[in-house]
Amino acid sequence: MVASPQLQWMSPQEYLEWEPMQQLRHEYIEGEVFAMTGGTKPHNRIAGNLYTALDSHLAQSSCEVYISDVKVQVTTANSYCYPDVIVTYDLRDRESNSIVQHPCLIVEVLSPSTEAYDRGGKFARYRQLETLQEYVLIDSEQIGVECFRRNEQGLWVLYPYATEDTITLTSVGLSLPVTALYRQVKFDAKEGEN
Repeated sequence: MVASPQLQWMSPQEYLEWEPMQQLRHEYIEGEVFAMTGGTKPHNRIAGNLYTALDSHLAQSSCEVYISDVKVQVTTANSYCYPDVIVTYDLRDRESNSIVQHPCLIVEVLSPSTEAYDRGGKFARYRQLETLQEYVLIDSEQIGVECFRRNEQGLWVLYPYATEDTITLTSVGLSLPVTALYRQVKFDAKEGEN
């Protein structure tokens, strides 16, 4: 969902003061600001389905779940990104209403324009977060989920899931059918169709 750079270089503080005044959300990567593009109905539905499942599952815990409008700060990478879904149980994250710095789970719903970035540069930044245990990529054009989980040696291991599978998110103790993520999702709808 990242477009081309919109402005000249900004400091992190300038970005944090400027961005709340904008109509569009913007990600910040090492001084450059990138406008976020709009999503699709499948993208929105998938993120919403997962958020709902997580929020219900974690309702009685100290974990907090956020969807799309909360930034993740990766201090070591000098960046602020907007994941589709974030979970944190770190009490330090309660100090801000707009930023999470210590997530245990980050989810990105893939779109054709952002898939390479979500798999590459964005994941490289997220891996620098010491508290991050799982990074999940969910396809929005067909059923398919990839969960990258940090093992005891600190290595990231891929767990792929297909239609008939049940995804397990060990960072939050949740298992649910992959089909639940795709509830009411319609693929291949064309722009302008009724």
